Amino acid sequence: MTELRHPPEQLTRFVFERKVRFADIDSFGHVNNVRFLDYLEDARVSMLWERPRETAGRRQDLVVARHEIDYRRPLTFRADPVRVEVWVTEISRVRFTLAYEIRDDETLYVEARTVMVAYDAAAARPRRLDEDELAYLKRFSAAP
Repeated sequence: MTELRHPPEQLTRFVFERKVRFADIDSFGHVNNVRFLDYLEDARVSMLWERPRETAGRRQDLVVARHEIDYRRPLTFRADPVRVEVWVTEISRVRFTLAYEIRDDETLYVEARTVMVAYDAAAARPRRLDEDELAYLKRFSAAP
């Protein structure tokens, strides 16, 4: 099983704008570390679930297998949204890895990665990504 890896400068990124909510702020005056998982989830759901999730009457599920987050700078409450930029760094027949940056034009706040696994909920086991899913993911991977 071959995994595709691409240098970041060749990637097409999915961009999701996320408002910083007052409820995201902790007692230190910045976005709480756990809330950043919400930012990643909001971007990931927007990217992956905009398309129909059923094929031949079967729901095409994906599950999170792993998260990694590196906090670079504190993010404080503000009126302007931040960008959650998402791209694909690895693809195999059953799983793929998403990379993220939470940033604005001047500052990188968070770098993160999520490993996603294609999942068959009825059988309660991993499944293979279909050709349509692979083609969609490759849009956010390196240019051919």
